[in-house]
Amino acid sequence: MIDTHTLFRTAPAPRVLPGTILAALLGLALPLAAGAQPSAPAPAPAPAGDPAALVNPFIGTGNGGAVTGDVDTFPGADTPFGMLSWSPTTPSRPEGGDYAYKDRAIDGFSLTHVSGPGCSAGGEVPILPATGAIGAAPGKASQLFAHANESASPGRYAVTLAPGTPKSIDVELAATPRTGLGDFRFPATARANFVFKVADAQAGSPASSVRIVGDDEVVGSVTAGHFCGTASGTTLYFVARFDHPFKGFGTWQGGDVQPGSRGSEGADTGAWVSFDARRQRDVKLKVAISYVSTADALQNLDKEDPGWDLKTVETAATQDWNRQLSRIAVQGGSHDQQVQFYTALYHSLLHPNLFSDVNGAYIGFDRKLHHVHAGQSAQYTNFSGWDIYRSETPLLALLDPRRTSDMMRSLLNDQKQGGWLPKWAYDNDYTGVMNGDAADPVIAEAWTFGARDFDTRAALAAMVKGATRTPEPDAWSGTFAERPNLHAYDRLGYVPGNASETLEYAVADYAIAGFAQALGDQATYQKFLKQSGRWRGTFDMQAAFRGFKGYSEPRDVDGKYPAGAGFDIHTNAYGQRGFEEGNTIQYTWMVPQDFAGLIAAMGGDAIAVKRLDTLFEQLNVGPDKPYYWAGNEPALTMPWAYDYAGAPWKTQAIVHRLVSEVYSDSPGGEPGNDDLGAMSSWLVWAYLGVYPETPGAPVLVLGAPVFPHATLHLGDGHDVEISAPGASTKSYVAGLAIDGKPWSKAWFSSSLWTDPHAAKTTRLDFRMQQAPDKSWGAAKQDRPPSFSAGTPARHG
Repeated sequence: MIDTHTLFRTAPAPRVLPGTILAALLGLALPLAAGAQPSAPAPAPAPAGDPAALVNPFIGTGNGGAVTGDVDTFPGADTPFGMLSWSPTTPSRPEGGDYAYKDRAIDGFSLTHVSGPGCSAGGEVPILPATGAIGAAPGKASQLFAHANESASPGRYAVTLAPGTPKSIDVELAATPRTGLGDFRFPATARANFVFKVADAQAGSPASSVRIVGDDEVVGSVTAGHFCGTASGTTLYFVARFDHPFKGFGTWQGGDVQPGSRGSEGADTGAWVSFDARRQRDVKLKVAISYVSTADALQNLDKEDPGWDLKTVETAATQDWNRQLSRIAVQGGSHDQQVQFYTALYHSLLHPNLFSDVNGAYIGFDRKLHHVHAGQSAQYTNFSGWDIYRSETPLLALLDPRRTSDMMRSLLNDQKQGGWLPKWAYDNDYTGVMNGDAADPVIAEAWTFGARDFDTRAALAAMVKGATRTPEPDAWSGTFAERPNLHAYDRLGYVPGNASETLEYAVADYAIAGFAQALGDQATYQKFLKQSGRWRGTFDMQAAFRGFKGYSEPRDVDGKYPAGAGFDIHTNAYGQRGFEEGNTIQYTWMVPQDFAGLIAAMGGDAIAVKRLDTLFEQLNVGPDKPYYWAGNEPALTMPWAYDYAGAPWKTQAIVHRLVSEVYSDSPGGEPGNDDLGAMSSWLVWAYLGVYPETPGAPVLVLGAPVFPHATLHLGDGHDVEISAPGASTKSYVAGLAIDGKPWSKAWFSSSLWTDPHAAKTTRLDFRMQQAPDKSWGAAKQDRPPSFSAGTPARHG
């Protein structure tokens, strides 16, 4: 039973929560030391230990579901969270993925990729096999291909270049975490070439070098990075080793092509080596990368890939993927649904990425050499913070708490070396991309969902520093600040002219509060809980649209909201003003820490439900229309908001609509940029029928499972059994029992899954039916908790 503490103002839904009550939800004591059903669709065969066989890496390589462009995933060979991903580069080079399903040529097979980040990234060192004489512009060469001659599975990619011609080349690639092995079968030709486009990174390169070593090796480096236009870059080192000697070689610098040259250095460099394939048509190539040195790349290669057997590498990669994917076993549903589910899980496990070498070395945020400390297995990078904190981080923490703890240690290393928690860490760079202070909810969500093997006291101190201080003018990180406009935010209670930044800071403030409370720091908890109510500083009670009043709006330094009669959607060239990728209709709902307060400010349950119904009249519109934008992260929590307004059946219905209508088993099968697993991880939760709604709170809100049965094998040894006979995208929840006891609430505490003292197996038994049960979970006492210190609403 949840009581309302006197600190929190009265509201028509349960409020949270004094420290001891929240601790009970967590299943912990405070203080905590640091450290008869209609038939379902015909069941698809369950993958007997091989869920990787259900993954379709081509989902997301098109733009059928994206409003603002390609989804930008990639189909190549990779391993979970690997440093190297060996995947084709195609001419249109979509941002991050470097591969567009619509393209019909391949420019090379590059060594790094990022899954749909929304900015140019990766695509470093494309290597193109080709035949014939080297022309005047080898860096511009490409090869035709067809999807009929292309296949991919986790850890493996294969394609035939120039299919159906005398010059066809069969390519098969496999990967280890830091290396790749390729088998290339050429036609019988005296000139079988490998063209190394060293400087051809997706974001460009101001500096690169290449060197031919002996008769079987090519080494080099490329300085790239510059994510979303940032000034600084990172140097990637590579080594390529062949299984038998090449017969010719050369390099180029710009337009100067030099046969016989063994080295080149500059802004536009490349190299080639040539084999006589008339008798030995197969050439094998091993590659490895490092962000430290060529010597480390060689060490990575020798340690991870000492042999030449492609099948061995493929099998190891598949086994690695199956270990991860098998943490969730689903039964029933259609084949397409299982493919979508396991592909979404696969995409959720691609990032963040290894950044340290096999010897533990990495270049830190201070641009100095470091080694991982005892207790940390590896350093990680590529934290798409703004995107991943809502769905992906809690999923990773549940399934792989040890690795996720290493990721949190990595963020703390970044902070120690660079002075601040990164907002969007790319390689070892503060990019400052996106607004808010996403590292706070990332860390809080990791801890809340079971990844706790990191220095929590240091983490809280780093979070508080970033939320209360700004860099000195001469700080090495230049203009980077965790919280731009912090002084105005503290003085006014909002960021002038930027409603979405205010809302993001309020979410981050609650994440700090929840984390501090769990650690027993009541003063920090109280301070940031109060600040988490600053969303009210953007809530314009007079803004009206379609008969509804009260919207989140940008206001100026004098407290005034936008002028004009009625509602203005605030569009400009990108469909937004005062919002980061969105508009006021969409962002008004981005208050996951206090939906009860938001609903009360809107005028109560009935009005909130009608407003949600209107929002979901269209499901994926982009930032310039007054409807839902499924393809962008601020929207991920919104379908679950009905739970807080006494209409859980509508959450169930809209989530199932989204699963069925904006996701599919097709190249365009995601609603927007995957953003390093953000969109995909939401789909995993949606299929399971639960969602981590409030960053930093131990709360899982309920939808309805899609599969009749699912088992989660959590990383701490705990199992979760979800049974829902008759489940489908057309069914609704009519009842629930947790561990055999009736459960009427539209949420439950995640401590049931993460508490080390909980029973080894937790059971959720859903009773499903085809018609909505409008009473289940609808009572006020059954709604998910909201968190607020009761900051008064502002009237502008």
